[in-house]
Amino acid sequence: MAKGKAGSAFFCQNCGYESSKWMGQCPACHEWNSFVEERITKSSHISTGSIRTEKKALVSINEIKGDKEDRFTTNIEEFDRVLGGGIVPGSLTLVGGDPGIGKSTLLLQVCKELSDSGREVLYISGEESLSQIKMRADRIGMFQDKFKLLTEINLNVIAETVKSAKPDVVVIDSIQTMYNEEVNAAPGSVSQVRESTSVLLQLAKGENIAVLIVGHVTKEGTVAGPRVLEHMVDTVLYFEGDKQDIYRILRGVKNRFGSTNEIGVFEMEEGGLREIKNPSEFMISGKPEGANGSVVTCCMEGTRPMLMEVQALVCDTNFQIPRRQATGCDFNRMNLLIAVIEKRIRIPLGHEDAYINFAGGMRITEPATDLAVVMALVSSYRNKPVDDKMIVFGEVGLSGEVRGISMVKQRVMEAKKMGYQSCVVPYANQKQLADVKDMKLYAVKNIMEAVSLIGAE
Repeated sequence: MAKGKAGSAFFCQNCGYESSKWMGQCPACHEWNSFVEERITKSSHISTGSIRTEKKALVSINEIKGDKEDRFTTNIEEFDRVLGGGIVPGSLTLVGGDPGIGKSTLLLQVCKELSDSGREVLYISGEESLSQIKMRADRIGMFQDKFKLLTEINLNVIAETVKSAKPDVVVIDSIQTMYNEEVNAAPGSVSQVRESTSVLLQLAKGENIAVLIVGHVTKEGTVAGPRVLEHMVDTVLYFEGDKQDIYRILRGVKNRFGSTNEIGVFEMEEGGLREIKNPSEFMISGKPEGANGSVVTCCMEGTRPMLMEVQALVCDTNFQIPRRQATGCDFNRMNLLIAVIEKRIRIPLGHEDAYINFAGGMRITEPATDLAVVMALVSSYRNKPVDDKMIVFGEVGLSGEVRGISMVKQRVMEAKKMGYQSCVVPYANQKQLADVKDMKLYAVKNIMEAVSLIGAE
């Protein structure tokens, strides 16, 4: 057997690219100053003759039985929605989020619901002691005996324990604390995170156990460790929100067993996280009546329509270059819409400060909210309010035209359910709304027709 030889290599913390020397920029992901040195153990010689190869039979796709996956429902509807209906046995799910945002609390509540329904659940923590987990669990409620705890960071011990206990669900908190003896690197390093996730992946698939792992995020908001970590798992969930705010948003960015971009909304309380089943209601709660620069729009988060309030403030600038600020939407998109307003409606915003805010703390990238941003800016500039019972959505082009959008009927029905009486929609979507009743529709072709409705009684 070849004797092992210790050495060192440099790994990119962003994508996991390996190099024999340090480099300022990663050639794979082009990230600057992301290389760190780690000690590794390599085999001095590998004999290809000792590798055994076996011929495997090919299988036709029509011979494979495509049975529907049996899921574990957690009785937390917002969590099940993001996963696509529940937890799939044998799946590997990554839950990321800022420290203190509530990841461990959410998964502890998931464990409680699963154990209450008769599932065997094992919670493995490398960050907290058993007494600390017990203190947090007491705030959530009474747990069943099927919920087991283990504090361990040695992945070999964890793997043997899981194989002998054979639980239905395993929670790892967190992947950055796990340690694999076969990797000569510190816990949390690129090598350890990658190899530890690989072991957990084999454990989940081989034993048909659903594994949920917690991952910390970097200052840029992505999961700490190599990018390959997100490619290895089946589902990636991000827990977003400001720690000073009571609302939390669970967003699915990757899901092999369901749709992506689904969100679940929670409210942080003393006894844990409470799910918000009607997010439109709390997103527009507190909207001022009769205020200029305030417009309600509807965006789609996966398959869910959600009402949002767009706030705009336009005022004279005290500087040579006017100030622009966008909160909750893309800054460059805001500048583009301001340029369209100046060119197509002849409103001089070049000497005005402009601020846009999507109330509720969410970040929206959907272009269907363009028309609402335009009407909010013009409403603030003219000091004329938009009707409080009117909802606006549509994509705006560079010529000032209002383009059609997807899922328009779902948006209108959501607005109708929330008590809105009129709706400004793209002219291209008018035929899709022919059977909508008790809702006054304004089908507009361009932003000139849309802004003419501002201040109209």
